[in-house]
Amino acid sequence: MEKQDYISEQIDSLDQREPVIEIRDLHKSFGDNHVLNGFSMTLYKGENLVVMGKSGSGKSVMIKCLVGLIQPDSGFLSVMGKEIKTLDRKTLDALRSDIGFLFQGSALYDSMTVRENLEFPMRRHKEKLGNIRDTTPLVLEALENVGLAHTVDLMPSELSGGMKRRVALARTLILKPKIILYDEPTSGLDPITSKEIIQLMGRVQKKYGTSSLIITHDVDCARVISERMVLLVEGKNYIEGSYTELSKSTDPKVEAFFKK
Repeated sequence: MEKQDYISEQIDSLDQREPVIEIRDLHKSFGDNHVLNGFSMTLYKGENLVVMGKSGSGKSVMIKCLVGLIQPDSGFLSVMGKEIKTLDRKTLDALRSDIGFLFQGSALYDSMTVRENLEFPMRRHKEKLGNIRDTTPLVLEALENVGLAHTVDLMPSELSGGMKRRVALARTLILKPKIILYDEPTSGLDPITSKEIIQLMGRVQKKYGTSSLIITHDVDCARVISERMVLLVEGKNYIEGSYTELSKSTDPKVEAFFKK
């Protein structure tokens, strides 16, 4: 069966939805290591899109190019109608305030309390939130959204791995982003905690109507959270479709992702 046969009517209907991220023919190499070789994808408003690839396949490189942390060698990158390479630093920073980025290792500041970690982006993006004298209501609201209001005065070292991931998501939510980028959200977590994080991601998307790009190699995460999947193989968007469609593929390169 041809790869195109896996694209369902639901996926075709996405053409009528508003794109919030567009990537076209993205290339990035590090010396002789050609990580991205013409990768393309579109994320639509309100969608949960999973990009799945094996470790070292270029998933994190792609997402860092998208937010301007890495400069691609070539290709087109657009977020909410703004082409990334044309933006000056000030405009790029303003755009980033609408993009939540949940880093693979949570990336909490070890020397700051949970409260201070959440206050940091509020100080960083005063132009968006204004000069807030009392940050406590916003901090507690964000923590309540992830079920961790009681951790507000704890240090990161006092939190479990799953709690750190939840606090990192709360810090992301503090700026009310329109898009959330999840980089391996369940990496390093036990199965029960992974399930809790996936369920939390679903509740956040439903409550805030965010568009979510989820980078993962966790098949269970993809199965539960994705509306659509893109498989990153050899630096390219090899195939896309729903989890059900792709998991039934007889293509050896696709089957490799779903074998236990």
